Amino acid sequence: MNAETFAEWMRRQGHQVFRTASSYWYDAGPRVLQAFPYHWLITPDEKEIRDLMLSNGVVALRYSTPLDFPNGMVSYHVVLHKPYELDMLRSQARNGVKRGLDHFKVEQISFERLATEGWVLQQDTLARQDRLRSMTQQEWELLCRSADGLQGFEAWAATSNGELAGAVIICRIDDVFNVPYAMSHSRFLADHVNNVIFFSISREMLGREGVSGIFFTVQSLDAPPNVDEFKFRMGLEPKAVRQRVDFHPLLKPFATPAVHNWTQKLLQRDPSNPRLAKAEGMLRFHVEGKRDLAEQTWSECVAAQKDTLHHDGLSTG
Repeated sequence: MNAETFAEWMRRQGHQVFRTASSYWYDAGPRVLQAFPYHWLITPDEKEIRDLMLSNGVVALRYSTPLDFPNGMVSYHVVLHKPYELDMLRSQARNGVKRGLDHFKVEQISFERLATEGWVLQQDTLARQDRLRSMTQQEWELLCRSADGLQGFEAWAATSNGELAGAVIICRIDDVFNVPYAMSHSRFLADHVNNVIFFSISREMLGREGVSGIFFTVQSLDAPPNVDEFKFRMGLEPKAVRQRVDFHPLLKPFATPAVHNWTQKLLQRDPSNPRLAKAEGMLRFHVEGKRDLAEQTWSECVAAQKDTLHHDGLSTG
């Protein structure tokens, strides 16, 4: 599978997809574009970004870049590479996998089953993250059915007595597996369903011929700060990158700390509003990204990597 197949998945869901010299882009929100594949680190020049915005009426776009790229908030990708063995996990995570394997069976399922039975898991997961308003059941069903029959896309689940307890969507792009969605139900958390599905599916993906690694997620704009903590306990690794949010030239003068603070106050009044949450996140990433790398607040998971900047000769400007 290549990036064009992922683009077809987006189109089937009704998204607009654009291709530029550096990347693919889809409409992640009204007049807002997100670059994909998500694991690509791109370095578009100003003309490419400007032309993309002006030609398509785009107000903002978001993408990941290397640390030495000008501007962009220091962020991270959650990734995993070989080797990945049970004895490499911390004792708590390792014991969780062992106990969970007594309760669940991990198996590949159809996208039709995920579309119907999986909504309960996705809904419960969104509710735990206070993001319930970010997706409807209809959108979920279309998302799943759009992947059916596309090369490289698979649905896997942890089941308990035939019932879905946790599930993931995976897709291979060239030599890297991506995990666009992972979900589980609260009723099964005490039996360590997340430990089982993350470990089992990671082993499955890394065991495929020609696979160099797994990309799980990019730091979210609006998810709780602790949303990735479990992944790190499971041995997944944070890779320091920059996330850059660019605004339309006419809007840049308004993307200021003052406007960001105002947006934060609006969000505090309506914390589960998905559009406000995304807007606040994009403004935060844009404002913070204009500061020198050394002066930015690094997430705890990548703070240790800050010391490598000088050793690797990376610019902090």
